[in-house]
Amino acid sequence: MAFYQYRAADHAGKIVEGVIEAEAEQSVVRRLHEMGCVPLRIALPGDRVTAEKRALKPLFSRRKVSQLQLLQFTRELATLLAAGLPLDRSLSMLGNLAQGEEFTKALGTILESVRAGKSLAASMGEHGEIFPKLYVNMIRAGEAGGIMEGVLRYLAEYLESSQALKEEIKSAMIYPLILIGASGVSLIVLFVYVVPRFSTMFKDVGKALPFMTKVVIEFSNMLTQYGWMLLLAALAAAVGAVYYWRTPDGRTECDRFFLRAWLFGDLVRKFETARFSRTLSALLRGGVPLLEALGTVQGVVGNRLLARAIGQIQVRVREGKGMARPLGESGLFPPLALNMIAVGEETGKLDGMLAEVAGFYDQEVKRTTKRLTSLLEPALILGMGLVIGIVVISMLLAIFSINDLPF
Repeated sequence: MAFYQYRAADHAGKIVEGVIEAEAEQSVVRRLHEMGCVPLRIALPGDRVTAEKRALKPLFSRRKVSQLQLLQFTRELATLLAAGLPLDRSLSMLGNLAQGEEFTKALGTILESVRAGKSLAASMGEHGEIFPKLYVNMIRAGEAGGIMEGVLRYLAEYLESSQALKEEIKSAMIYPLILIGASGVSLIVLFVYVVPRFSTMFKDVGKALPFMTKVVIEFSNMLTQYGWMLLLAALAAAVGAVYYWRTPDGRTECDRFFLRAWLFGDLVRKFETARFSRTLSALLRGGVPLLEALGTVQGVVGNRLLARAIGQIQVRVREGKGMARPLGESGLFPPLALNMIAVGEETGKLDGMLAEVAGFYDQEVKRTTKRLTSLLEPALILGMGLVIGIVVISMLLAIFSINDLPF
C-alpha cells in the first residue's frame, strides 16, 4: 500500500486535490470514478515534488522556508497540542496562518496525509527541503513515545539556539566584511585613478625617481593595463576553487584546512562541537535511540572529517563501547568536551551533559568570534593605512626630490 496524491475535477468542474492510500495507480483511478471525479494527475508525493521543481524552477530556486519560520511553526504546534487540540485541527489552523506559498502548500499536503492515516513524521519526511532529517526523526520518536508536546519544545529550543548562534556570528562579521570591501575599493581607486595622475608628472624624469616611487608607479601601471586580465584570472581561480570544493576530495581537504587554519581552526572546532552536542542532546531527549541519533548527527555536522569520525564512533557504540573514548581517539574534539561526555556516560545523564557542552561551547564560539573580530578590525585598518602611507610617502619623496633631478 502507498499514498498517492491526486488532482481531479468533480461533477461541478471544481478542482480537488487530496491523498488516497491504494495498492496501485489503477485503484486510485477507480476510487476517483466512484467519487464522481475525473482524475487529472496521480503521482507519489516524491514524484510530485520532483515534477514541480523541474517545471517551476529549472534554473533558480529560492529558499522555501527559513529557519525562523520553522521555529515559529514548531512553537505554535507545541502550544496548540498542549492546549488539547487534535493534530489535524492544529495543522489546519497553522496552515491558514502560515506565511509563504511553499510552506502553505506543504502544510496542506501534510494535513491531507495525516487525515488519510499517515503518521506526521512520514508526512513531513516527504518534504525534506523544509523539514530536515533531525526534525523528522525527533517527530517520529515523539509519536512512538506519546510525548509529542515535549519533543516539539525540545525542537523549538534546538532551533532557537542554532539560530541565535548563527546570528551572533553573522552580526560579528558584518563590520569586518564592510571594512574589507571599503578597503579594497579605496585601494583600487588609489592605484588606478590617483597614482597614474602623479606618474604623468614624473614621466620625463622617471629614471631618477626614488626606488619606492618607481615600485608604486609600476604596480599602478600593471593594474591599469592588465587589471581586466587579473580580474578574469581571479574569477577563474574562484570558479575552479568552488568546483574543486564541491568534489568529495576537495570538500575533505577544505574541511581539513579549516580545522587546522591559524586562528580560525579553533573557532571551527568549537562551533562543530557545539552543533554536535546540541543535536545529539536534542535527539536523545526526544527519545531517539543513541545509534539512530548518531546516524542523524552524522548528516547534520558540516565538517566531513568530524562526520567520518562520528561514523566510526557509531560502529564502536554498536560494539558496546562508550562514546567518549572513540571521540578522543579521533583527535578532533576539545578535551573538556570529552571529559564532560565521559561524565555523562558514567552518570547515565548523557543528554543533559551534552546540553551543558553545547551551552558552554556556544559561549566559547561567541567569545572567540568577538576576539577575532577585535583583532581583525585594527589589523585591516592598520594594513590599509600602511598601504596608503607607502603610496603617499613615495609620491612625496618624488616631489621633494624634483629639485635635485637633472634637467
